[in-house]
Amino acid sequence: MLLLHGFGSSGTDMISLAPQWQEALPDTLFLAPHAPQRCSMMGAGYQWWGLSGFAPSALAAGAASAAPAIDALIDRKLAQYGLSESDLALVGFSQGTMMALQVGLRRPRPVAAIVGYSGMLAGAADLAHHVPSKPPVLLVHGTADPVVPIAALHMSESQLKRLGVEVETHISYGVAHSVDPVGLRTGRDFVAGAFSRKSG
Repeated sequence: MLLLHGFGSSGTDMISLAPQWQEALPDTLFLAPHAPQRCSMMGAGYQWWGLSGFAPSALAAGAASAAPAIDALIDRKLAQYGLSESDLALVGFSQGTMMALQVGLRRPRPVAAIVGYSGMLAGAADLAHHVPSKPPVLLVHGTADPVVPIAALHMSESQLKRLGVEVETHISYGVAHSVDPVGLRTGRDFVAGAFSRKSG
């Protein structure tokens, strides 16, 4: 499972999810890399790309620019452990959700699952004509999110469904730009179900 952190955060933050998921996913290797760029706005954090604006075109360009580094990491790790895309789940938070969707929907073969917390789909326009793979997607979002509004979940859900992607959603009422215990369990169960369908 590849855990992709949000803007100004780090892999250290995301790997803290692993102990809460490990019991249900005992044979899973959890990887949470730092994004390649230091975050200019937050001293100790990292960014997948510099957020110059929230216009759809800016988000699409940023996600596209950051994707090759994640694809290269995935290729390396799958080869290292003798695994395939069907053994891989991508889990992102905020900017990491944009990256999980950016990469996961464009791999030549479908990954097992994508879980996106408090984020959105960027670059839907260039997927309109060709979606290389359509893994199952779960989007989780808080109704009180002041950073990425809950409207982003509804927009991303409709865009994904138009692309023919199987998508589920979970709305966390009263939750801000974070993940609550119910959202965590929902993501864990979604990934566990995807892995068990693959092995069964």
